[in-house]
Amino acid sequence: MTALELLTRDYLGNFAFRWLHVLAGITWIGLLYYFNFVQVPALAAYGDEGKARNMAINQIARRALWWFRWASVATLVTGILITGLVKGYFKDFMSADNGNGIGHNVAISIGMVLGITMAANVWMVIWKNQKVVLANAVNVLDGKEADPNAAGSGRKALLASRQNMVFSVSMLFFMIGAGHFYSGAFESATSSNAWTFFIIAIVIAAILEINCLGLIGGPKAGNKMLWPYESHKNAIITSFVLWLILWLASEILLA
Repeated sequence: MTALELLTRDYLGNFAFRWLHVLAGITWIGLLYYFNFVQVPALAAYGDEGKARNMAINQIARRALWWFRWASVATLVTGILITGLVKGYFKDFMSADNGNGIGHNVAISIGMVLGITMAANVWMVIWKNQKVVLANAVNVLDGKEADPNAAGSGRKALLASRQNMVFSVSMLFFMIGAGHFYSGAFESATSSNAWTFFIIAIVIAAILEINCLGLIGGPKAGNKMLWPYESHKNAIITSFVLWLILWLASEILLA
């Protein structure tokens, strides 16, 4: 049987969409890191109203944001297709009877929730607010008055982007770890242990998400709760602290 016959017969969901999922994910997360590590620090050097800054926003950020938001959609859709096309994907999902093992099941579940949350941030927070910033850049370049709401919108988009950066380390760890680290691990773990770990992980993620939205103390600079997002260095530290907490929780609750 040829590779093409295998692909079309058995592996359309199990291989082809995983491949596309990874390609789209590389584009999405790569641009997320570009925004946080390169573009935001570089644009900050221009000041708030510099012509060069607004030109960069209009010409570079606009294009990067197009690829960024649609890559998130492609990543999300291909991930959903994998779960729909692979036979019995969710059967006895948080159970050792699933066939993949509890370690795999709980890891991929956490990765999925973090990924879906990140995609929601892209469209419901980042893009929504970046449209205001882009429109303001065009107005300023045309000699019109600057939009007083642009700075606040940019701030909200930044906080959500940095939160996605924080989530990304754990999301990638659990997504990849499901098949290459957690698969076959924790064979003695029970479904209740798995659900306990899953719920704790989601509660921690929810608290961070609520925080990045400025619902705890407000979104303005100076709010101590927003320390994780005030610089890309802080976000890097926070991302690995979150990963360490979740990894230790899995070792304690599932072992």
